[in-house]
Amino acid sequence: MITLSALISNSSGLERNDLERWIVETWVKPEMDGVEYLFHDVDVARVRLIQELRDELEIDEAALPVVLLLLDQVYDLRRRMRRLVEAHRDTATDDVRHDLAEAFALNWLKPTAL
Repeated sequence: MITLSALISNSSGLERNDLERWIVETWVKPEMDGVEYLFHDVDVARVRLIQELRDELEIDEAALPVVLLLLDQVYDLRRRMRRLVEAHRDTATDDVRHDLAEAFALNWLKPTAL
């Protein structure tokens, strides 16, 4: 874990007031240890993502909550898909795995309606 001061000093272009605002907005959710914020690796990654979205991709801060929500949903879907694949791999018979792979391959090329 890393403190707020250490995170700011180790992050190029990160301002304390920006980070504190992101915490208030709950875009970043560090742990509180008494009077000091402590950031896990996932929090540090989130801060870097917000910086990249804002500074490099020039996404307006008013749009950031929507972008972050959509990215969180994508990451959640990826985790769920990984668990589904693992469960399938661990429980399905060879025939079922083969049939599913075949069906997936056939449907992969078909256009999908949104």
